[in-house]
Amino acid sequence: MTATEHILLESDLRQVPELRDARKTHGRIELGTRLRRRVLHLELIDYYYLAVRSTGAGGVLEFTLDLRFVRAPRLSRHVAWRWLNASLALIAVPALIATAIHTSAWWQREWLPASVTVAALWCCVMLVCIYRTETVSLVSTYGAVRLLEYTGGLGTFRALRPFVAKLTAHIRLASAARRRTKGEHLRDEMREHLRLKELGVLSVSDYEASKARILAQHAPGQR
Repeated sequence: MTATEHILLESDLRQVPELRDARKTHGRIELGTRLRRRVLHLELIDYYYLAVRSTGAGGVLEFTLDLRFVRAPRLSRHVAWRWLNASLALIAVPALIATAIHTSAWWQREWLPASVTVAALWCCVMLVCIYRTETVSLVSTYGAVRLLEYTGGLGTFRALRPFVAKLTAHIRLASAARRRTKGEHLRDEMREHLRLKELGVLSVSDYEASKARILAQHAPGQR
């Protein structure tokens, strides 16, 4: 790839509709996590786009994803093994000590309140382990960079299932509207990544990593 072509990739931006300018809405969903104090609003607009509004401790972030450059949603269940192991260690040590000296009046006076406190902490840690179990994420096609991720508790997949089915159908529809050649699509995807970087959706490091992957696909022999 020549230097001239590289400059063109980062200067030719396309227009992507914002939610307020949408002509048609195909589906929407709102998700919230109390533990992280985050609310995520997703809305399919104008056939090929996903409008995103994320509200959390860091403020409000609004952007629109062009579904022509997005893979099918990834759904994964995550068990917080570190938290789980920590919770087992938290309850195991006092339990062993209590077993050894449970007949002692001193234990009843000194260790019983402490054991109750540890048990309460253990319950909180276990609650966190259960809460962080289901994640949905969106990744770009060739840049393989994470564009959106949401982690919720049990029941997240059940709540998302109808919307994810519709989102997957619109991604298939959008993929049919891509440029005819792979080279043109790669250039368009790099422009999309640049747009998302300027909006604050992608970090500089994520953008550079995705650009390197796209340029590798654009090399001779990869077309």
